[in-house]
Amino acid sequence: MKVVGILGITVILVFIFLIQGPGLKRSGKRVKMAFFSIMMVNWILAVLLVMFPEMSGPGQMVDFIYQSFKPFW
Repeated sequence: MKVVGILGITVILVFIFLIQGPGLKRSGKRVKMAFFSIMMVNWILAVLLVMFPEMSGPGQMVDFIYQSFKPFW
């Protein structure tokens, strides 16, 4: 089942690339590099969450970071 999840994530990211690709051709090199970097980070995070479902998600990490500011509210 994990292979199906990873394949599904990959297919979704390829569709995003195909939809956004024509707009990237007119963009600069920095925009393209930022787009590909964000896509790769998203793919890695999604695959890790499929492989290890008990792992904390990004929302829990943000909650953990902002809990330290709670006394200042």
